[in-house]
Amino acid sequence: MTWEGVFPYSCRHIQKVLLCSPLGPTTLDGRWVRHLLEFHFHGFYQGRRRVNPNRPIPSIPSSPSTESRSVMVMGSSSPEVAAALLLVMAALAGVAAGGDIVHQDDEAPKIPGCSNDFVLVKVQTWVNNREDGEFVGVGARFGPTIESKEKHANRTALLLADPIDCCTLPTAKLGGAVLLVQRGNCKFTTKAKVAEAAGASAIIIINHVHELYKMVCDRNETDLDINIPAVLLPKDAGNDLQKLLERGKVSVQLYSPDRPLVDTAEVFLWLMAVGTILCASYWSAWSAREAVIEQEKLLKDGHESSLNFEAGGSSGMVDINMTSAILFVVVASLFLIMLYKLMSHWFVELLVVIFCIGGVEGLQTCLVALLSRWFKPAAESFVKVPFFGAVSYLTLAVCPFCIVFAVIWAVYRRMTYAWIGQDILGIALIVTVIQIVRIPNLKVGSVLLSCSFLYDIFWVFISKMWFHESVMIVVARGDKTDEDGVPMLLKIPRMFDPWGGFSIIGFGDILLPGLLIAFALRYDWAAKKTLQSGYFLWSMVAYGSGLMITYVALNLMDGHGQPALLYIVPFTLGTFIALGRKRGELRNLWTRGQPERVCTHMHMHPSPKHPNCDVSSS
Repeated sequence: MTWEGVFPYSCRHIQKVLLCSPLGPTTLDGRWVRHLLEFHFHGFYQGRRRVNPNRPIPSIPSSPSTESRSVMVMGSSSPEVAAALLLVMAALAGVAAGGDIVHQDDEAPKIPGCSNDFVLVKVQTWVNNREDGEFVGVGARFGPTIESKEKHANRTALLLADPIDCCTLPTAKLGGAVLLVQRGNCKFTTKAKVAEAAGASAIIIINHVHELYKMVCDRNETDLDINIPAVLLPKDAGNDLQKLLERGKVSVQLYSPDRPLVDTAEVFLWLMAVGTILCASYWSAWSAREAVIEQEKLLKDGHESSLNFEAGGSSGMVDINMTSAILFVVVASLFLIMLYKLMSHWFVELLVVIFCIGGVEGLQTCLVALLSRWFKPAAESFVKVPFFGAVSYLTLAVCPFCIVFAVIWAVYRRMTYAWIGQDILGIALIVTVIQIVRIPNLKVGSVLLSCSFLYDIFWVFISKMWFHESVMIVVARGDKTDEDGVPMLLKIPRMFDPWGGFSIIGFGDILLPGLLIAFALRYDWAAKKTLQSGYFLWSMVAYGSGLMITYVALNLMDGHGQPALLYIVPFTLGTFIALGRKRGELRNLWTRGQPERVCTHMHMHPSPKHPNCDVSSS
């Protein structure tokens, strides 16, 4: 088997990505670039775009409380819906992928004269001295390195090879022009040698399929003294470039710009993730405190029937137990496999619909909770709606806006600024789920995060042993579809990156640690702890540090996918457990999840139904 074209291109990951951990994934604006790089030698597609200075060049991955009556979405099944959405998001687990680090790819041989790292190459074109389109290809393992600075790259005439395959000497001397040839009939190295012998300054090879493949050498090749750069373009981009020659004189400029080590998009994405957990945690703790206050008021008023409450709970919440924490990961794995096997255009469309439904519910819940402060009468007035039951007038007023917002995003989600709508819907959904779904104690939280930790590692790394590719990464990017990937993620465009693209974080990297951090704040408030003596502040610091280390890993791990929870879980959960042990509160945190309280309303011994309430005197 010859090495020529055997390995699809998988070199430089142009997009920094945080795929969620048990949720979330990587994508990009792929209208002209279709998955140019992949982790396990699978082909990608690279198309063409017109130069537009106002739009960054896209890239590819290489990775209800006491007020529940007014804030609850239509219907009485909001907790169940939230739990289902949590499952869907958790099935799209997480890696941190991509970066500007080049894969070394030991499976493709490196021999003297054929040892270049694979890089993406920009091919800027001019037609009759007027700037035209830009293409992206991949550089070969052989030949000289390609200039990284645009200002230093030469602008050279482009000629079509005759014969077109360039397996024999062209009929005319080229005089330093760049030669455009078709792939096939001979090896890549043979084409480059023939082009160099004819006087070409570089060679651009058009692939015969819509993917980009690595241009490597045979293991036994020795004559590799090639002194001109070679670039491979996908079929459609190459055909478009060939058509330009029919319009007049064409010149091209080849260069491979470096990416910045850190982009401001990563900073804003970090702030977005931390801010989302901060807001969700305070809402969750405030709801729990309001529920306790209302229950204590009922006790003071002598409502004996209200004694059957669970401390800090409410009818609008869903508490995770040990069984559901374990089954969560099992079912999420099965759902992930289903996504992997059934991934197609229609399936991504189905995920978009699911995301919109969740986004509408989340956005409506958040807006009603905020607006109820100013429109209290409307929030406390209800009307009975068929199939939905009692719904507040405020909810009825907000719901159409949320639906229209989600529909507009779904229709125009491929537009340049669609990421704003996606982030708004995503943040609202995450905040709502953290407010509704709760961890009752540290034991359940530890099991949930530990299982998610192992889940993340398995489906990012170990799944390659059975599926020959990372299942998590393939699902996150939406491979085998014409879409840019699944929508369960937050993303921000890389504004100062010459390759454009997005920095991305999956919902799981925010949602799962957020459940634990929200539990920490609820405990702090119930125990009347200060910010410094509590657990919330240090859990937030630990989460922020873990997420920051994840970004660092993107730049240190040669662009290979990294499970984000691999870093976030040890930081967050480890800090919580260590502090609890040091303060002597670990047993209470582990089993009860509530501080000991004194009931001052009646004199009785503690009831088995109220183990957290040390009732002594009235």
